[in-house]
Amino acid sequence: MTAMIHYILMVVLLTARLFAAAPPDAESLWSMEKAYWQYVQANDLQKYLTLWHTDFLGWPSISPEPLRKDHITDWITAHTSKGESLQSYDLERLTMQVTGDVATTTYRVRQKWVDQAGGGRPSTIRVIHTWIRSPSGSWQIISGMSAPTNAEGH
Repeated sequence: MTAMIHYILMVVLLTARLFAAAPPDAESLWSMEKAYWQYVQANDLQKYLTLWHTDFLGWPSISPEPLRKDHITDWITAHTSKGESLQSYDLERLTMQVTGDVATTTYRVRQKWVDQAGGGRPSTIRVIHTWIRSPSGSWQIISGMSAPTNAEGH
């Protein structure tokens, strides 16, 4: 009887630990979202472009219309062409879901773009990305959307 209780206790503890840990894919994807913003801050458009699937279709907040991959850096170059750089950013991780070879990440970004004199205002946007896993196991963004937050910052 005591052995059975120990066995049940061990199964319960191991099961709780499995459910408490984030799935490895979710952590990998969150690392890629953080890399995304590191590439933006460094203005490394080549590395930034590697995150995007060839068939990407999304709707960034700066565009009145949906865009394909060939315009995915437009929002960055809109800043850098005016001499602005991303001084700081903070990511607030929200919900993430991985379903087979498709994943969705959601988060808020508090960011501050500054001009050459150091002037600029902070802003916050909401981001949702849909990632797709290739047969080789790598992930790329296939769709996404961003929007400014509401008056309450949500």
